[in-house]
Amino acid sequence: MIKDPCILIPSYNEERTIGEIVRRLKELKFTVYVVDDGSSDATALRAGAEGAIVIKNNVNMGKGAAMRAGFGRILGEDRFDSIIVMDGDDQHDVNDIAFLVKKAQESGADLVIGDRMQDTSRMPIIRIATNRFMSWLLSVMTGRDIPDTQCGFRLIKTDLLNKIELRSSSYDIDSEIILQAAKAGVKIGSAPVKTVYKDEKSKINPFVDTLRFIRLLILNAFRR
Repeated sequence: MIKDPCILIPSYNEERTIGEIVRRLKELKFTVYVVDDGSSDATALRAGAEGAIVIKNNVNMGKGAAMRAGFGRILGEDRFDSIIVMDGDDQHDVNDIAFLVKKAQESGADLVIGDRMQDTSRMPIIRIATNRFMSWLLSVMTGRDIPDTQCGFRLIKTDLLNKIELRSSSYDIDSEIILQAAKAGVKIGSAPVKTVYKDEKSKINPFVDTLRFIRLLILNAFRR
């Protein structure tokens, strides 16, 4: 049973959107942690003004490093049974949090990943191809059926985070969490979430981040 989830938002130069996201989450009574990953804009000020707990990296260290900083802070406080991770660019609908929580409650999954692949009409073709390839490969490697392994909108139980060790500093942390969860033998679930694309430019580089993904798989094969 999920009783008290909090929200973690790793953010880099998201002053345009972060304040409104935090405001909506606070209206839903969530405790919100924002990791400002060395932003050069007013991300931290906007998030803090709306009531978020702000964690600051002095320099830009990458999404994975930002998430690990947030996880460390939240686990150290020992207040929450789960963490919902979402992006700070407004691509995730706060109302879809209910689907992640419901799936975790009904299935007992320790990790629930958003599934955007049920409606890809607004997703760029290159991202569809990359997501499908990575999701297929990770599903084969873990023996789990995970339709959208690259979705950063997910619920992670704190008990799971206490069992695993994360090392990734970039976007490959999303795949690393899945690999480590599978190694830990926990249940992994998926829940449908909406795809929200506006005029923002993705920070993901399909070529570079695919290489990082392959490197992660190689390192994971030799990791105990």
